[in-house]
Amino acid sequence: MYLLIPGRHQLLTQFQFRYIQGLIKNGLENEKDVFGKPIGSNQKIEAVLFAVTSANHSNTRRNPLPFYLRAITIEAFGNELDVPTYMYGIDDVGYVPNFAEYTLKRIQHDSEGQFHCTPNNTIVICSTPVLNMYHHLGFTILPAELQDMATWQHHSPLPWDVVEQIAKSSQWQKDPFVQQHMHTSAYNVWLKYKRGEKVQMLFRDAMISSDGDLTETRDYNVYVRQMDDIAEMKYHDTAHFIQPGRIGDIGCAVGSWIKLACKDERLRESDFYGIEVSRYLYVLCQQRKENGEFVNPFVFFSQKNAVTGLVFEPNSMNTIHTSSLTHEIESYGSRADLLQFIQNRYAELAPGGVWINRDVVGPENKDQIIYLWLNDTDGSNEDPYKVIEDKTAFSHYLTQLSTYARFLRFARDFRHKEGYVLNYSTTTINNKNYIVTSLHDAMEFLSRKDYTDNWQSEMHETFCFWDLSEWKSHLQQAGFTIHPSSKAFTNDWIVNNRWKGKTELFSLNNNELVPLDYPVTTMFLIGVKA
Repeated sequence: MYLLIPGRHQLLTQFQFRYIQGLIKNGLENEKDVFGKPIGSNQKIEAVLFAVTSANHSNTRRNPLPFYLRAITIEAFGNELDVPTYMYGIDDVGYVPNFAEYTLKRIQHDSEGQFHCTPNNTIVICSTPVLNMYHHLGFTILPAELQDMATWQHHSPLPWDVVEQIAKSSQWQKDPFVQQHMHTSAYNVWLKYKRGEKVQMLFRDAMISSDGDLTETRDYNVYVRQMDDIAEMKYHDTAHFIQPGRIGDIGCAVGSWIKLACKDERLRESDFYGIEVSRYLYVLCQQRKENGEFVNPFVFFSQKNAVTGLVFEPNSMNTIHTSSLTHEIESYGSRADLLQFIQNRYAELAPGGVWINRDVVGPENKDQIIYLWLNDTDGSNEDPYKVIEDKTAFSHYLTQLSTYARFLRFARDFRHKEGYVLNYSTTTINNKNYIVTSLHDAMEFLSRKDYTDNWQSEMHETFCFWDLSEWKSHLQQAGFTIHPSSKAFTNDWIVNNRWKGKTELFSLNNNELVPLDYPVTTMFLIGVKA
């Protein structure tokens, strides 16, 4: 008879050890299952199997430990038991109702057929609602910490309870609760590899979701395609500012900028470091590296958050590159987060090093009230506030709206959850309708009006909070010197493909509309550490 213990196994507890060892020594005959039914089996326990779920996830609040550290813990834990212990990594495959069946098949496959777990030869130990999936397959379930299935109350702390205590404890190593419940095998690994400090940092990070993403509404298939499509343009825009040596790309997405930099003969002796906070994108970077897509072998990727602390050693980097990132910090974090991010980059650069920041930017005079003409004949004006749950159908609906109707939808959706109110009014001059609003809010709309594939995610983001002068000022306050090539400019492609024929901007002077140039869209901001 086998004991199967499914779970993420971020740590193991003293209770788990006593419970499993007791079953091995005393047998199952006097045990009861989760429903209070006597098991009555006199079969000897021959092995303990740990199914380690989310094995492909790490560095997030939900899964702070990589699989190899969990495996080291289980191996040390199992060495103290009186029967052999085996562990199998089970990748996260998203929500599937038959995940238990998938787990069993993975164990059979990865064990080369040694363990074909069935209700006749395996008993499952589980004290969370996961047990229902195994019960549905006919397995007997031992309750372990579970006291009452109706309320999911437990008579002993679960492993995750200990993780949460470590996250909030000022000195977790000496915390009485942790010392009482954490098994030595887990304690030693957490202490040696500084997992307690890592967990505390992850739990403090309010910007990132428990699974390691900035936003849960982004369609990454669309996002990755957009990043790859414009990677070459972004690289050539910034290439001549790059200082050889240690080169970091923070918010590297799928590594496209680094891939192009690796082909630059001038940088052949450089080391490249890609930093990505999104677990999904980080995994893609690693896959690309394994596929041999980077011609320079000295390419290293890490999943880290550059807001909460340094991601490189102080005074170590010759070049730091960021693209389309800093506005996300303002959008999903706070102003304090953005200012800390700027300061962190200054601390990481070596003297003479450069931070190249390519991002969206607000227009000068962004508080100016302007008159915005929007085309109301290039699509439908019917029901701009329609609710559609399906993403594809919603994208199609937005695409067929007129530019004017899409503004109405934008005005309602833009940063609504963040409490932002986009103020505007309408007026008619010479039989043409105009939106009267600030240049800031007009540009927030114009910069995002065509992002219909990722609308829900984009509605959380702000592009125009600082103009170039304000950006320069904040970098200078952090210690940077501003390279004279820094500039804000209007992207001609956006003007020709998204604005002309769709929108015009005016000021009102002596009751006459005066045409305005299309505002800036993009900046190259190069900060130099003296």
